[in-house]
Amino acid sequence: MARHIKKYSKQTINDIPEFDRPREKMMAKGPESLSTLELMAVLVGSGNKSIDVYTTARDLAQLVEKEFDGLSLEKLQKINGVGKVKACQIIAAIEFSRRFLLYDGIPIKNDTDILPLVEELRDKKQEYFLTFTLDGGHHLIEKRTVFIGTLNQSLIHPREIFADAITDRAAAVIFVHNHTATDVYPSKEDILVTKRLLEVAEVMGIEVLDHIIVNKTDSFSFKNKGLLDSKF
Repeated sequence: MARHIKKYSKQTINDIPEFDRPREKMMAKGPESLSTLELMAVLVGSGNKSIDVYTTARDLAQLVEKEFDGLSLEKLQKINGVGKVKACQIIAAIEFSRRFLLYDGIPIKNDTDILPLVEELRDKKQEYFLTFTLDGGHHLIEKRTVFIGTLNQSLIHPREIFADAITDRAAAVIFVHNHTATDVYPSKEDILVTKRLLEVAEVMGIEVLDHIIVNKTDSFSFKNKGLLDSKF
């Protein structure tokens, strides 16, 4: 995701009048009055003996602007003043807000509606298996990563995958996983796993709308190829 990199002020928290510091400003004027830098300063909370909170917040804001889609705990912890706890808090805040923006009644009609929601998979170094649960109107309920690693029939347990769908009272599901290689077409194991999941879904009365495979540049839809209808 291309983003404009902002130039942030070099001032420290001690340079700012107390009434205009991020937390005080938020309480007085609301979160919408804060700049990106000030919001990050609230998330960071405090600095330490070697670095001011505003300096850490400024470095973090620049990193987030530059690498939002590729942000990780490891990258955050390279910022001076950010340990495991703060890194986890920042990632959690981003993921929390992302989910609320993502699930605002999005209707899923075909694979092109799903692809923008899995862009992060294209550059993964491991295979990820995701499920999307949907209601009766095919509106998105939840997106979950249920498995990380090479897709293998013996490792993909339908009970784990469909347990979430039952909890969500979902009417339908979509499966998505990524290939780290250049070939986006399903392997023999991909087909066996999909067949097994289709069989379980039929028994449970949950519709499988699609199984989509993505790689760095391309995608493959089982539905578009007629593989879900034929049941192989």
